[in-house]
Amino acid sequence: MSRPQNYEFQEWWNKHRENSLLEPSSQNPSTASLTVDIRSPSSDRTVDKGRARSARQLSWVCLLRFQQIFSCLAFLTNGVVSLLRTANRRIASPASAADSSSSRLYRLIKAFLITVLLLLSVELVAYFKGWHFRPPSMGAVGFVYANWLEIRANYLAPPLQSLTNICIVLFLIQSVDRVVLILGCFWIKFRKLKPVASMEYGAADEENADAEDYPMVLVQIPMCNEREVYHQSIAAVCIQDWPKDRMLIQVLDDSDELDVQSLIKAEVQKWQQRGVRILYRHRLIRTGYKAGNLKSAMSCDYVKNYEFVVIFDADFQPGPDFLKKTVPYFKGNDDLALVQTRWAFVNKDENLLTRLQNINLSFHFEVEQQVNGVFINFFGFNGTAGVWRIKALEECGGWLERTTVEDMDIAVRAHLCGWKFIYLNDVKCLCELPESYEAYKKQQHRWHSGPMQLFRLCFVDILRSKMSLAKKANLIFLFFLLRKLILPFYSFTLFCIILPLTMFLPEAQLPAWVVCYVPGLMSILNILPSPRSFPFIVPYLLFENTMSVTKFNAMISGLFRFGSSYEWIVTKKLGRSSETDLVAFEKQSDPLAENTSLLHRSSSESGLEELSKLEMSKKTGKTKRNRLYRKELALAFILLTASARSLLSAQGIHFYFLLFQGISFLVVGLDLIGEQVS
Repeated sequence: MSRPQNYEFQEWWNKHRENSLLEPSSQNPSTASLTVDIRSPSSDRTVDKGRARSARQLSWVCLLRFQQIFSCLAFLTNGVVSLLRTANRRIASPASAADSSSSRLYRLIKAFLITVLLLLSVELVAYFKGWHFRPPSMGAVGFVYANWLEIRANYLAPPLQSLTNICIVLFLIQSVDRVVLILGCFWIKFRKLKPVASMEYGAADEENADAEDYPMVLVQIPMCNEREVYHQSIAAVCIQDWPKDRMLIQVLDDSDELDVQSLIKAEVQKWQQRGVRILYRHRLIRTGYKAGNLKSAMSCDYVKNYEFVVIFDADFQPGPDFLKKTVPYFKGNDDLALVQTRWAFVNKDENLLTRLQNINLSFHFEVEQQVNGVFINFFGFNGTAGVWRIKALEECGGWLERTTVEDMDIAVRAHLCGWKFIYLNDVKCLCELPESYEAYKKQQHRWHSGPMQLFRLCFVDILRSKMSLAKKANLIFLFFLLRKLILPFYSFTLFCIILPLTMFLPEAQLPAWVVCYVPGLMSILNILPSPRSFPFIVPYLLFENTMSVTKFNAMISGLFRFGSSYEWIVTKKLGRSSETDLVAFEKQSDPLAENTSLLHRSSSESGLEELSKLEMSKKTGKTKRNRLYRKELALAFILLTASARSLLSAQGIHFYFLLFQGISFLVVGLDLIGEQVS
């Protein structure tokens, strides 16, 4: 059925009529007038008024939008200015200046950054002119670019390609070494190979046991301003399950802060009152760092009465049965000089930095130390959590102050004298990882400059020693050159210098398998000893390449005897597990402490209450701040610039690697990894 022609008008009329009936006139409510006023839409004042109001509202909205935009721009401008001022203050601060401005490597990296920025500008001009697809034009700029292409292809690319090939060969050799170590570790697990002690200490009462079964043991705890961890380390050693008359503890305090000295003295007095044979030693002339401290302690007359010496750094917490699990291996092994135990970390899950350190050190202990201990009977002493035969220390010359790696020095000299080492992978000693990048960087600088100092000093001694040719080759080529020199050299040169250069000199090529596949495989092998860390495999790969600049700089400074190579800075500890461990130590401590008088207790107490005061002083004291690391930031901009150049050439894998590696350097350079330092 078709609708009438005036259907819409009728609908409007009926609706308007209903509204009029429901709403009576405001002038006379009793009468309802039906007045219809039909006007054109253009003459409706209500519509005109609404339209005028909407226009004004629109103008006000536009003004508000512009005001918000200007406010946002002003905020961003102020933020950028504040960021630049903060960066300028950090760069100009004495700590940052000492870190980078005097560095020869930093000046070279800065010159390299300027060079790649100029090269990128040239390539951008060539790209937008289309010279990547057709020969340059005959203008002045085209003539210069054509000559640059000829110089690049004939004179610059060949030596770069030769250096690239050398680094690739070194990279493959080091990768083969890692694979061999992993296979050796699998063989040890498959055959269940491990050292076997000729005797074991049971749970019998030490007072009824034969004194000869418990040799005289000297325990040394070297420390220097260890305010946060001194209590837990002393307590862990004092509760050792060993006859008290067969053990003497030396607390070797090199602190130069008087309040720390007082705290450590009070702690020693407390354990003396509990019947523990413990002594406090403080040197007036602090020379030689840790080596000088240990050397001074070994010069005491009573040391000749002891057969073994155990060393624990201030943040180490050995279990009560540590001596019972390590000393028996010396029984019947007169040529055994050292029993080294594995480190375990109380703060390995504290932040990303400690997780990545745990991956690295797990491979070192689980694979390197264990394989070398089983098949070669030699490895580098870790400086702590080990038991030494005092006769071996004396025969090889004792502690020397000539390097910053006195532990590796004493191990190499003992190995040259024919002594053997044993590594116990199943005996763990708790310790703490550095949680800030600054502390970790200083630690790695010392760990990588010291071996080069030692290699330079003992190379001739190795050649003149009476060891077999195979042991000499292992010590020179594997222990020193491959793992201490070649690894940081090719890692920094290949991924931080050569790879960016190949983007601007495409005639020299770095294959994709060198950039991606082999490093990925090596990272998987490195992470096998800590399988729970597999989600961090990509950050681990990027962070290891980022740390290559620190390790390379340390290696060069140690090899060429630069002043920074002999710098020793104590690694900052935070004592993360102090309170929980102290509660356990208090429960396991000697019950004689309950009978101590209140006077003595008040004069020597320095436990949880003192640590709580220290924690409060930390919170209300210095504020934490970031630093800027110039070398890392300069390399970040170099890699990001190279990634932009690779994007012009559409190189997929190289672009992604350079991009993420540049971001990794940027994060580290801005000190955005790990805890911030005060």
